[in-house]
Amino acid sequence: VFDVKSYGAQTNGDITQALTQAWKAACAVVGSKVVISTGTYKLGLVTLLGPCKGAIEFNLQGTLQAPSDIESFKGKDGWVVFERIDSLTVSGGGVFDGQGQMAWQKNNCAKKYNCDILPINIRFNFITNSIVQDITSKDNKFFHINLLGCKNLQFQHVTITAPEDSPNTDGIHMGQSSQINITNANIGTGDDCISIGDGTQDITIKQVTCGPGHGISIGSLGRYQNEQPVSGIRVIGATLSNTNNGLRIKTWPASPSGTASDIHFENVIMDNVGNPVLIDQNYCPNNQCSNESPSKIKISNVSFKNITGTSSTLEAVKLVCSKSVPCQQVVVADIDLTYKRSGSATSTCVNVQPTVSGKKNPPTCT
Repeated sequence: VFDVKSYGAQTNGDITQALTQAWKAACAVVGSKVVISTGTYKLGLVTLLGPCKGAIEFNLQGTLQAPSDIESFKGKDGWVVFERIDSLTVSGGGVFDGQGQMAWQKNNCAKKYNCDILPINIRFNFITNSIVQDITSKDNKFFHINLLGCKNLQFQHVTITAPEDSPNTDGIHMGQSSQINITNANIGTGDDCISIGDGTQDITIKQVTCGPGHGISIGSLGRYQNEQPVSGIRVIGATLSNTNNGLRIKTWPASPSGTASDIHFENVIMDNVGNPVLIDQNYCPNNQCSNESPSKIKISNVSFKNITGTSSTLEAVKLVCSKSVPCQQVVVADIDLTYKRSGSATSTCVNVQPTVSGKKNPPTCT
């Protein structure tokens, strides 16, 4: 056990150096644990780098506070970075506090296509055979948790929280990753609760509560050249409350070719959710792109099953596919969504002929 206090860490002090030294020592032995006990600590940018000699645990019981100003990050895109580690456990019930309030005011991504990069709270880069459990990420400056090149990574009982109006504060974003399981997460933030980028395969998301936020999203896809296929995504048993989108697949128009397939949403409860069931192949926030040519991302083998509750938008089911590569094998079964205000909810289908069965409220694409 490597306690950061043995390396000079003190509550309310900066523990950047102490943590760096404790990690280095722990990484050099087989079967080790870095402990940050209860209390509040300041922490600058750290990269906790492997490979380590064996399994290693990062046990955070206290609260880590990021620098509140963006300048101290010097253009770097992460605050706490775990990189190239096999058999990592992150646990302890502690809090990663990104102190993002000053950064939100400087976020210009709504206006600018290639906006300034802001630091992500926790980055997992090339992490394998690992588990993240019982931690909280709050008030991040940009994304809360980002996965890149990870394989066989489990998230359990993770809490993510930031205000509804905090920009680009995606809960868990993943790209180029596989065999990711997210179970019993509680996510309320200012952007997508979970977003799945290109090259992501074999993902299971179970018993997640989401809200506020922008829902659970595949994409956006097709913004960049040479994106890898997305496939094998399962979202089972989620509850979404007061989010401005529900279950959505989003691709940019005028995109390079690509595919998104084998994507299934099942047993999801909606409470006052905008666009509860949504495929949007004209995704173009704040008119940042050319809408003239259609998306070339081919969407196929998608199902929405047993989706119930209330919609805050009149259109509860909206399937807008590309005229260049229309969606195929889309199944809509047992949908029961009522419009929160008055009148019945409606549906729209463009360039898709879904197979519809079971409960049909609203009637899909009749």
